[in-house]
Amino acid sequence: MPSVLVDARRRLKAYGKLSGISDRVIESLSRPKATLCVSIPVLMDDGSTKYFDAYRCQFSSHLGPCKGGIRYHPNVTQDEVQALALWMTIKCAVVDLPYGGGKGGVNVDPKTLSRMELERLSRAYMRAMADFVGPDKDIPAPDVYTNARIMGWMRDEFEVIKREKQPAVITGKPVNMGGSLGREEATGRGAFLVTEFLRSKEGLAPEDIRVAVQGFGNAGYNVAKLLFDAGYKIIAISDSKGAICDEAGLDVDKVKRSKDKHRSFDSDYCESSVCESKTYKVISQEDLLALDVELLVPAALENAITKKNVNKIKARWITEVANGPISSDADEILYSKGTVVIPDVLANSGGVIVSYFEWVQNKSGYPWTLEEVRSRLQDKLKSSFDEMWQCQHQSENTSLRSAAYEIALKKLEQVIKMHGTKEYYSNSEK
Repeated sequence: MPSVLVDARRRLKAYGKLSGISDRVIESLSRPKATLCVSIPVLMDDGSTKYFDAYRCQFSSHLGPCKGGIRYHPNVTQDEVQALALWMTIKCAVVDLPYGGGKGGVNVDPKTLSRMELERLSRAYMRAMADFVGPDKDIPAPDVYTNARIMGWMRDEFEVIKREKQPAVITGKPVNMGGSLGREEATGRGAFLVTEFLRSKEGLAPEDIRVAVQGFGNAGYNVAKLLFDAGYKIIAISDSKGAICDEAGLDVDKVKRSKDKHRSFDSDYCESSVCESKTYKVISQEDLLALDVELLVPAALENAITKKNVNKIKARWITEVANGPISSDADEILYSKGTVVIPDVLANSGGVIVSYFEWVQNKSGYPWTLEEVRSRLQDKLKSSFDEMWQCQHQSENTSLRSAAYEIALKKLEQVIKMHGTKEYYSNSEK
């Protein structure tokens, strides 16, 4: 299988050609603006020093300062971070935010660290990146296995270095450190809202939709909870260790309470798994993906669905909460089968939208209410979904993903052309 970056570029070029975007624009969007790779030394609790490879990619700043999360995961690589930053570039353009795409990550299993080691790592990451990021340059946020507490440490470290308060340097912070109400739930709420928009277009009732959710982190839990509360039947949930299934339906809150019961005192990460439940049937991750459901929600990591398992997928709809959970070749097969995929560049954009709201609140010094945040998030996603839906139905043989890319790439193309192109200078462009 090609690397995630190669796959992301392949998708970019394919949709660029389909949308009639100039080769020069696609070429400029195929290369990251800058990537900083560092080795971070961290003093461990036993007195030893460990080194962790860390990255920050600024892929594009055509539309504004770069924006993107920081993930802690043992599989983080430079290629992955650059691919995620490319997708963030598309995502911000799709939902019309004044941001370019960025991403960061550390190659670490955070579950093996104590809280003090986790804080040292987080502060060391910000020290390494302090000249690379900034409130008008590149604004990080939480991602896989990072959270508000970690963003708070990073904001504090940045301000110690710069010797001034700069709350807008990072988003997804604790509310009492300048974070926004509604940010923690934002990715899951956004995925829920776009699923509701699709359900409304298709005319199905929530109780007629069986759902399988792969991934039970922050985003996976929140989308599962909101779908459950709205009347959808959640029949399967998984986490990194396994999956559970019940055709009669799972109680999402009960599953969450059971999983959190085993969270250790000195760690921000849960040691237990949903599959330790003695109430429900335990199945594998692959079995969950292959369930006969109306809606599948991949909310874990990229490449969950590839050419190897795509023919086992029976879901009628897929809402991509993870980044890049479907490889490009698998995506083509799903489209040919008639599977409707709400693409990640819209489905999981709730996080970056509310991060933008947080940044605006920090810049203005004026906090919004939870109701304001939720209302503005819904309005932003509704207009973006309707634009994508209309674009798809105006073109033949177009998926929702290709429609989203067309919208994003045309916005980026307009900005790039304003800087001058070969066609403009040769007087061949109208």
